[in-house]
Amino acid sequence: MGFTEIEKAGKQMFEQFPVIKRSAKRVYQLASVATSSDKFKSEGDIVRLSPDDGYEYFYGYYDKSPWDATDRYMIAIKVKQAYKSVAPKEPGIVGLIDTANGNKFYKIGTTLSWNVQQSCMAQWMGPDFKSRIIYNDFRDGKYCSVIYSLKTKSEEKVLPLPVYDVARDGSFALSLDFSRLHRMRPGYGYSNLPESTKGELCPDKPCIWKMDIETGEVTELFKYTDMVAFEPDESMVGAEHKVNHLMISPNGKRFMVLHRWIQKGRKHTRLVTVNVDKTEMYNLSDDVFVSHCYWKNDEEILSFLRKKETGDHYYLMKDKTQEYNMYWPKLNTDGHCSYSPDTRYIITDTYPNRKRIASVYLCTESGNATGLIERVARVRAPFRYDNDCRCDLHPRWNRTGNKICIDSVHEGKRALYVISLERKIK
Repeated sequence: MGFTEIEKAGKQMFEQFPVIKRSAKRVYQLASVATSSDKFKSEGDIVRLSPDDGYEYFYGYYDKSPWDATDRYMIAIKVKQAYKSVAPKEPGIVGLIDTANGNKFYKIGTTLSWNVQQSCMAQWMGPDFKSRIIYNDFRDGKYCSVIYSLKTKSEEKVLPLPVYDVARDGSFALSLDFSRLHRMRPGYGYSNLPESTKGELCPDKPCIWKMDIETGEVTELFKYTDMVAFEPDESMVGAEHKVNHLMISPNGKRFMVLHRWIQKGRKHTRLVTVNVDKTEMYNLSDDVFVSHCYWKNDEEILSFLRKKETGDHYYLMKDKTQEYNMYWPKLNTDGHCSYSPDTRYIITDTYPNRKRIASVYLCTESGNATGLIERVARVRAPFRYDNDCRCDLHPRWNRTGNKICIDSVHEGKRALYVISLERKIK
């Protein structure tokens, strides 16, 4: 049994005892770092873009690109510190890095609703991905989202719900219960409002909404009870439920959602897809464990998940079927995967290993029976960025498809870095 298998077995053994699990992990990593001969901070063609001015900079999640359509401007969030709290009360500054002007940072707004994993969901809006930016905020005692116009250099409108994902044509967004998510999955929700569903295992209350971008009209799509009523399972009885990771298909007709529930300390996750009009709901993967996902196209989804027959790996699945292919069997650790704009390449990462080293991999689906993988970068994470306040790399493609950016803390603070792939991509 190799190190990866041993670590997975230990993780599963302590799954019901999070405090013991974290303590054991820290002792294990401290010992590994102390005895390791690897003393580097980073390896690879990694270039820092964000200023070295004492602040921390990062972008957020892996399924969105911080670059605009011209590949000149990059969205970044500037904060005082991001290692003591998963959702700090202090405001974050939303801005742009101008890569054609010495990487100068320009402020476009502030946000009171942000977290260390997904920031404030700042993203370029389609269909042009260069004239408007949307991000979440907290105003007048409510969560909201703000659209900023680069043409007028001012706020265009304020919408009544925070966004999780926005359709590529910019017509609508999906939202979820960020307060419940904050309690049940620290680092992914917001702390501004107390959770209205606390103490309710499966609330008969909304958990997913659709919002029209033009009018601000809000439509309730699903309640927590709706999720449980769809193909119920014994493990759902007496469990506490949540939803997370809404991702809209490229054509805007369907979306995916992770339905998660915790029963007696054990977490169960399934991947559900459904049309935006609530029809054709499908249980795409339901073997206890599903992690990060990405729409390759309107019919296929790549995800790191578990299949009872073959274990935890990356799988490319065909939506509304049980057809799938497994890729990169040797890359059997969870990561944040996404396709290049032309879908020829996949980028993904790893969490810090026992030596606190995280890696970035460039992959293909072809080349041999299960695709090719090449490590393009490695970085070391300081111990203060750990557990819920960790800094995941979250690699994301630029619009041209010849470089990626990551958030990293290998120089002591969160910062935004770019990795060129021009010599790797043929």
